[in-house]
Amino acid sequence: MKLDFLLLSLLVLVFTPAFGAISDATGLVNRFDIETGGHVFEITTTSNFDVSEIDFDKDQKKLTLHIVSSLENNLGELIIPRDLLSGNFTFFLNGQEYFPVVKSNDKIAFITMNFTGSGNNKVDVFATNYLENLDEMENSDVEIESDTQEQMPGGGCLIATATYGSELAPQVQQLRELRDTKLLQTESGSAFMNSFNHFYYSFSPVIADYERENPIFKELVKLSITPLISSLSILNYVEADSDVEVIGYGTGIILLNLGMYFAVPALIVMRLAKV
Repeated sequence: MKLDFLLLSLLVLVFTPAFGAISDATGLVNRFDIETGGHVFEITTTSNFDVSEIDFDKDQKKLTLHIVSSLENNLGELIIPRDLLSGNFTFFLNGQEYFPVVKSNDKIAFITMNFTGSGNNKVDVFATNYLENLDEMENSDVEIESDTQEQMPGGGCLIATATYGSELAPQVQQLRELRDTKLLQTESGSAFMNSFNHFYYSFSPVIADYERENPIFKELVKLSITPLISSLSILNYVEADSDVEVIGYGTGIILLNLGMYFAVPALIVMRLAKV
């Protein structure tokens, strides 16, 4: 356990420049419990705006997010358990149909919201299926496993999005896919993501905001994180659900990046000093 914790702590240092997240200074991570059908489901939002409350209407299969924002440009992520709502989703932002990016697996629907407008906003989320998968649960008398949702942190890629200009940029998509298909499929990877989110939420929005204001700084960030993002592609070779491989490949990535970012520059400086 001590070795796992040490490796996960090192992973935080290596992954820090790549994944964006949100701090209390400009946004919040909120968790809302929805009680329905004798079960409790957790809705998670990660955003640079405040979600003051969430209403649920089981008859309409609808979630309503009440949003308060002090920013003109709003970015957030919404995680909905598929045991609660699933199927096809329809969205309305302040009464107008809205088309956020939706990804899903057998456990959650992962929705990325990006819209403009400060002040009070309302997002309605309609689904076609309600409590559809509960019959497949092994223990129907047990509430939805909240720890499963805790292992699926939203962690928006704010720095990468600001650096490459779009949530749909290949580099941003690569980070999301590695997170969702590799890290979150193992206990070690999920533990890392939980630790990572708490640590990274404290400063990444400041960096992302400054990138948007300063093109030169943005190019410097791009220059610094591009090799790191490329090195993360090594995780594509990790076998699904293998904690051993996640830790092994993660250690290799740590050593590779320590060499790229610290050892090589230090050698160059030492050689120049001798000249």
